[in-house]
Amino acid sequence: MKKSTPSEILETALYVDDLGAAERFYGSLLGLEKVTEEHDRHIFFKCGQAMLLLFNAKATDQPPSNANSVPGHGAKGPGHICFSATNVEINEYEDRFKTAGVDIEADITWPNGARSIYVRDPSGNSIEFAEPKLWGLQNLTTDLMES
Repeated sequence: MKKSTPSEILETALYVDDLGAAERFYGSLLGLEKVTEEHDRHIFFKCGQAMLLLFNAKATDQPPSNANSVPGHGAKGPGHICFSATNVEINEYEDRFKTAGVDIEADITWPNGARSIYVRDPSGNSIEFAEPKLWGLQNLTTDLMES
Protein backbone atom coordinates (compact mmCIF):
# COMPACT_ATOMS: atom_id res chain seq x y z
CA MET A 1 0.00 0.00 0.00
CA LYS A 2 1.38 3.38 -1.05
CA LYS A 3 1.84 5.94 1.70
CA SER A 4 0.15 9.31 1.32
CA THR A 5 2.42 12.28 0.75
CA PRO A 6 1.55 15.98 0.97
CA SER A 7 0.42 17.29 -2.42
CA GLU A 8 0.33 21.03 -1.81
CA ILE A 9 1.20 23.65 0.75
CA LEU A 10 -2.06 24.92 2.23
CA GLU A 11 -0.61 27.75 4.26
CA THR A 12 2.69 29.34 5.00
CA ALA A 13 3.56 31.74 7.79
CA LEU A 14 5.85 34.69 8.15
CA TYR A 15 6.52 36.52 11.38
CA VAL A 16 6.38 40.31 11.42
CA ASP A 17 6.93 43.04 13.97
CA ASP A 18 4.43 45.59 12.58
CA LEU A 19 1.07 44.23 11.39
CA GLY A 20 0.02 47.62 9.96
CA ALA A 21 3.12 47.85 7.77
CA ALA A 22 2.69 44.19 6.78
CA GLU A 23 -0.95 44.83 5.79
CA ARG A 24 0.09 47.76 3.59
CA PHE A 25 2.86 45.72 1.93
CA TYR A 26 0.95 42.47 1.31
CA GLY A 27 -2.55 43.94 0.95
CA SER A 28 -2.09 47.34 -0.69
CA LEU A 29 1.20 46.92 -2.57
CA LEU A 30 0.93 43.25 -3.57
CA GLY A 31 -2.87 43.21 -3.76
CA LEU A 32 -3.47 40.05 -1.74
CA GLU A 33 -7.01 39.60 -0.41
CA LYS A 34 -7.26 39.92 3.37
CA VAL A 35 -9.38 37.10 4.82
CA THR A 36 -9.21 37.82 8.54
CA GLU A 37 -7.25 39.60 11.21
CA GLU A 38 -6.96 39.71 14.96
CA HIS A 39 -5.68 43.00 16.32
CA ASP A 40 -2.02 42.78 17.41
CA ARG A 41 -1.87 39.02 16.67
CA HIS A 42 -2.26 38.15 12.98
CA ILE A 43 -3.48 38.98 9.47
CA PHE A 44 -4.32 36.20 7.00
CA PHE A 45 -4.26 36.72 3.21
CA LYS A 46 -5.50 34.50 0.39
CA CYS A 47 -2.93 33.76 -2.32
CA GLY A 48 -4.33 31.60 -5.11
CA GLN A 49 -5.41 28.32 -3.53
CA ALA A 50 -3.23 28.86 -0.45
CA MET A 51 -3.07 31.14 2.56
CA LEU A 52 -0.31 33.49 3.73
CA LEU A 53 -0.42 33.86 7.49
CA LEU A 54 1.33 36.89 8.96
CA PHE A 55 1.81 36.65 12.71
CA ASN A 56 3.01 39.18 15.23
CA ALA A 57 6.13 37.30 16.29
CA LYS A 58 5.83 38.34 19.95
CA ALA A 59 2.16 37.32 20.25
CA THR A 60 2.49 33.82 18.79
CA ASP A 61 5.61 32.96 20.78
CA GLN A 62 3.42 32.59 23.88
CA PRO A 63 2.32 29.17 25.17
CA PRO A 64 -1.30 28.17 24.45
CA SER A 65 -3.93 29.54 26.85
CA ASN A 66 -6.05 26.38 26.78
CA ALA A 67 -6.09 22.85 25.37
CA ASN A 68 -7.89 23.94 22.18
CA SER A 69 -5.38 26.69 21.32
CA VAL A 70 -2.82 26.49 18.55
CA PRO A 71 0.55 25.70 20.13
CA GLY A 72 2.98 28.57 20.50
CA HIS A 73 5.16 29.02 17.43
CA GLY A 74 7.49 31.47 15.77
CA ALA A 75 10.82 32.01 14.13
CA LYS A 76 13.85 34.15 14.87
CA GLY A 77 15.36 36.25 12.12
CA PRO A 78 14.08 36.91 8.62
CA GLY A 79 11.95 34.32 6.86
CA HIS A 80 11.52 33.67 3.15
CA ILE A 81 8.62 33.13 0.79
CA CYS A 82 8.59 32.84 -2.98
CA PHE A 83 5.53 33.84 -5.00
CA SER A 84 4.96 32.23 -8.39
CA ALA A 85 5.03 34.78 -11.23
CA THR A 86 5.50 34.90 -14.98
CA ASN A 87 8.34 37.01 -16.38
CA VAL A 88 5.74 39.61 -17.45
CA GLU A 89 4.40 39.70 -13.89
CA ILE A 90 7.93 39.96 -12.48
CA ASN A 91 8.46 43.06 -14.66
CA GLU A 92 5.18 44.51 -13.34
CA TYR A 93 6.21 43.86 -9.73
CA GLU A 94 9.60 45.39 -10.40
CA ASP A 95 7.92 48.59 -11.64
CA ARG A 96 5.50 48.59 -8.69
CA PHE A 97 8.35 48.21 -6.20
CA LYS A 98 10.41 50.98 -7.80
CA THR A 99 7.39 53.32 -7.70
CA ALA A 100 6.79 52.47 -4.03
CA GLY A 101 10.47 52.98 -3.15
CA VAL A 102 11.05 49.29 -2.34
CA ASP A 103 14.59 48.25 -3.31
CA ILE A 104 15.07 45.23 -5.55
CA GLU A 105 17.69 43.29 -3.61
CA ALA A 106 18.51 40.87 -6.43
CA ASP A 107 17.39 40.10 -9.99
CA ILE A 108 18.63 36.65 -10.96
CA THR A 109 18.37 34.60 -14.13
CA TRP A 110 19.02 31.01 -13.06
CA PRO A 111 20.96 28.45 -15.19
CA ASN A 112 17.69 26.95 -16.46
CA GLY A 113 16.49 30.40 -17.68
CA ALA A 114 14.02 31.06 -14.85
CA ARG A 115 14.04 34.56 -13.39
CA SER A 116 13.64 35.69 -9.77
CA ILE A 117 13.56 39.06 -8.06
CA TYR A 118 13.98 39.58 -4.34
CA VAL A 119 12.75 42.37 -2.05
CA ARG A 120 12.37 42.76 1.72
CA ASP A 121 9.04 43.29 3.45
CA PRO A 122 8.86 45.92 6.23
CA SER A 123 9.93 43.31 8.82
CA GLY A 124 12.99 42.23 6.81
CA ASN A 125 11.59 38.94 5.45
CA SER A 126 13.03 37.93 2.07
CA ILE A 127 10.26 38.02 -0.54
CA GLU A 128 10.95 36.39 -3.90
CA PHE A 129 8.94 36.37 -7.12
CA ALA A 130 10.04 33.58 -9.46
CA GLU A 131 8.96 31.76 -12.56
CA PRO A 132 7.71 28.24 -11.69
CA LYS A 133 10.12 26.74 -14.21
CA LEU A 134 12.81 27.51 -11.62
CA TRP A 135 11.77 24.18 -10.07
CA GLY A 136 10.64 22.48 -13.28
CA LEU A 137 7.03 23.40 -12.47
CA GLN A 138 4.36 25.05 -14.54
CA ASN A 139 1.09 26.69 -13.64
CA LEU A 140 -1.97 27.65 -15.64
CA THR A 141 -0.95 31.31 -15.82
CA THR A 142 2.51 30.41 -17.11
CA ASP A 143 1.09 27.94 -19.65
CA LEU A 144 -1.33 30.57 -21.00
CA MET A 145 1.31 33.31 -21.16
CA GLU A 146 3.73 31.12 -23.09
CA SER A 147 1.21 29.82 -25.68
